[in-house]
Formats: sequence, structure tokens, C-alpha cells
Amino acid sequence: MSESARPEIASAHRVVVKIGSSSLTTGAGGGIDPDRIERLVSALAGARLAGREVVLVSSGAIATGLAPLRLKTRPRDLATQQAAASVGQGLLMGHYTHRFSTYGLEVGQVLLTVDDVTRRSHYTNAYRTFGRLLELGVVPVVNENDTVATHEIRFGDNDRLAALVAHLVHADALVLLSDVDSLYTGHPKLPDSRRITDVASDADLAGVDVSRRGSAVGTGGMVTKIEAARIATSAGIPVVLTSADHVLPALAGDPVGTRFHPTGKRRPTRLLWLAHASDARGELHLDDGAVRAVVQRKASLLPAGITRVTGTFAIGEPVDLVAPDGRVVARGLVNYDSEELPTLLGRTTRELTAELGEGYDRTAVHRDALVVLRS
Repeated sequence: MSESARPEIASAHRVVVKIGSSSLTTGAGGGIDPDRIERLVSALAGARLAGREVVLVSSGAIATGLAPLRLKTRPRDLATQQAAASVGQGLLMGHYTHRFSTYGLEVGQVLLTVDDVTRRSHYTNAYRTFGRLLELGVVPVVNENDTVATHEIRFGDNDRLAALVAHLVHADALVLLSDVDSLYTGHPKLPDSRRITDVASDADLAGVDVSRRGSAVGTGGMVTKIEAARIATSAGIPVVLTSADHVLPALAGDPVGTRFHPTGKRRPTRLLWLAHASDARGELHLDDGAVRAVVQRKASLLPAGITRVTGTFAIGEPVDLVAPDGRVVARGLVNYDSEELPTLLGRTTRELTAELGEGYDRTAVHRDALVVLRS
């Protein structure tokens, strides 16, 4: 093509590419497919050697660890998943290290936890690490740190992780690779399913049915890919969703797959995670005045505006802020645990400080760790 159909993708200098397990492995039994990984590495190496910066978010650690551990299917319990990830991550990185080396390129492993994108000190360090790796010409290979993650505090899937990484590294574009070539209105194998080429807003998704699963690791993940696209585009990052076979034309800006257009601007990564990728550990029920303060004035939440607390949570965990009519209006990282907070409700910080001493003048949820979900 003499002129790219998607110039914002073709001209993207820093690109995050995410690939799923089903696009790398031989099937339910795990094991890397040499041809698949070679096609991926060839495309990414070509982009890097052409002067573009590439960050690869790669699934496949657990799947790769199945065969060495003689596991026939993906384990359901967390401990065995983490054991498989521990074995498989090294094998997976070995494949990437060898393949990229044939193009004269080095790779660097980056394993992330939720803390790395929600706590400022961790976030800053992660950003600097990515920046230095890219300056040195290295291709960062990213995965969630499955060996230490828990069910309660984790990204949830590598699609969301890729969207947050794209924001963290200030990427110009995100490419999500799957075993399906585009987003369709229904299961791709159904004759009445229609390919969707562009998504500019949620209105373009009105007729999409992603409820039917195609395989254990395939089209059943389309919901998370749409959510990942929402996360990235809400931060101003264009997204292309397509199959691993189309990675070359996707990076070239050719009209393959489905393009998701940016809908918003950059904002702190932890707020993106709170809005799109976190599971609330409890609920803080607010009075009308507190709802107005949080939603309209963008103020912090004080204990005086809380009427009731539900759930079990620790300091720093996400909680939903609920209006008197039951609507969840915001989500934030709480500054008290669920045992301590109920004794403070309805009381001003001045009263609490006078009675309980210093340390009780803090907000229940600070405005910098809070995202409004609806007005």
C-alpha cells in the first residue's frame, strides 16, 4: 500500500503487542509451537530493526509448563497454576531469547504485579526500567508475576495487563493478537456473523455477542479483549485486535482486524486499573453530601460522609463508593481496614484527631486514589 489505511498505527513509534496462549502453543497439552513463535518474533524483530520500539506482553507461561509437569490440562487451583508458571516462564523466555538473538536483538523479562501500576514508587521504577530497556535496544517481554499473584489482587488477564502496560510506557498503539482475526457480531463460524472493522464508541458494540466460547483459550476471551481496548482507548491509545497471523499487516497499518479508536486522554495508570481492572473488596455507603463532594467537586472521601461499611478489606485495597440509592458512583483505594473504619463513621477528622490522636486525620479515600464511575 502506498498510503496506510491506519496512519496512527503505521506511524506509532512505541508499540505494545500482546499475544495469547492459544496463538503460541500446540493446544491443551501445552508446549511452544516453533513455527508460531518464529512468525511472531520475525515480525516484531523487523519492526524493532526498522527503528520502532516494541514491548511484548506474552501469555503462555502456564501453558508452557504443563508438559514438563505432565499435566494434561490447565490446572484450576492457584498453587498448581503458579507451579506451572514457574516452570513455564523460564522455558518461554528461553524461546524468545533464542529467536530474537538470531536477529541480533536482546530480550529482557519484566514480571509485573498490581502494585507495580497502583503504587507510585513501584510505578515510577517500572516506567524507568522500561524506558532504559528500550533505550538500550532491548525488547521487553512482559507477563504477570503469576508465581506471587493471588486470586484477590491481580490484573485478571494479560489483555488488561497489556492495556495498562501500554499506558505505563506511554505507547503510541496497542496490538492485541488472538486466534481470531477480528471482532465479530457473533461466533466467527456462524454464517450470519459480521466482521466489525472499526469501533469508535460503545454504540458500535451494541450488536456484538461474545457469550459463546470457541475453545478453552480462544474466542471465550473476547470479552476481556474488548475491556482491554476500552482501557487503552480511554487513555488515548489506538488499538488493533486481530490474529497472530496478521501481525505484520497490523503493525503496517493495513486494514486487518478491528480498530478501536481513542475515546479519551491520558490519566494516572492506577485510576485506569481501578476503573476497569480491579475487583472491589468492600463497599462504603455514602450520604448525599459525600456523593456530591466525591462526584461533583472531585473531593476526597472523609469518614464523616460514610453511613455504612460492608465487606472485608485491608488498607490500600479497592472499595466501591455507593450512593444512598444503591448506585456505585466511584471506586478507590481505602486508607483504613474494614475493622477500624466502622468506629469512625459520621465523625469529622477534627473530632477523631482530638479523641484518638494523630493519624486519624487522614481521608477514608483520597481523591488522588479515587475514580468516579458515573455522575
